[in-house]
Amino acid sequence: MRIALFILTNLAILLVASITLNILGVQHYLDQSGSGLNLTSLLIFCAVFGMTGSMISLLMSKSMAKWSAKVELISEPQTAQQQWLVATVERLAQQAGIGMPDVGIFPSAQSNAFATGWNKNNALVAVSAGLLQKMNRQQVEAVLAHEVGHVANGDMVTLSLLQGVINTFVMFFARIIGTAIDRMVFKNERSGGIGYYMMVMLIEMVLAVFASMIVMWFSRFREYRADAAGAALTSPAAMISALEALQREYEQPVTDTQSLQTDMPEAMQAFGISPGFKRSMAKAFASHPPLDLRIAALKTIQAA
Repeated sequence: MRIALFILTNLAILLVASITLNILGVQHYLDQSGSGLNLTSLLIFCAVFGMTGSMISLLMSKSMAKWSAKVELISEPQTAQQQWLVATVERLAQQAGIGMPDVGIFPSAQSNAFATGWNKNNALVAVSAGLLQKMNRQQVEAVLAHEVGHVANGDMVTLSLLQGVINTFVMFFARIIGTAIDRMVFKNERSGGIGYYMMVMLIEMVLAVFASMIVMWFSRFREYRADAAGAALTSPAAMISALEALQREYEQPVTDTQSLQTDMPEAMQAFGISPGFKRSMAKAFASHPPLDLRIAALKTIQAA
């Protein structure tokens, strides 16, 4: 879920910024006397807006996640289960050397969990109601350790920097390509018409899709790191047990899996990876590695 929300927010900000700039005619990077583009100014211009969009997404990530997943924060534990959940997150956070995250539960029959936040000491760790029902406490603790590992590794900050760089170059190359097409195809010596602006926005969307493969690669890489962190905070056996429980859940008959997915859209998967990875998504665009590869990596750690 954190990946889907972060990318969607970035794309929305990028689109709004592009439309606003085009409407206002803010084209500071145009060099009227030469090729029409001042590449240095263009790169600075794109970097400012690209990184700004990414930073805004980072700052909004926690509130966006709470709102979209309908997370109920546990401010005062009301049940023994909630008391255990808060105490476990607190202990894991102390072990990982981070501040106590907010803890919450979101309504989904599917086993899932996520962590997000703009820094290590102001994070959110949330689990689904289904995960608490279907996994034992050792497995739930491993899942929580995995999410605390994401926070301790600073994954959201690293992702925001990566996304900011990608935003920058998507805007940069879209305007270069748009200018070239406008001149070679439409024979316009000076870009600035409605056709040019629409073309730039179209190219931005296409480049953003391909650039997202880099973000997805990093996402898969950090899942292995979070699994290793979870294994260090609990044990490799506990982490493997949690992933195997998740794997068994996803290997249920299709009718059962479909009923699970009605509670949480496939695009909002967080801790686990849905069957859609094998069914409909190209590996390059998958945010999580296959569960069997993650389990194999943990078994290597266990055997070391």
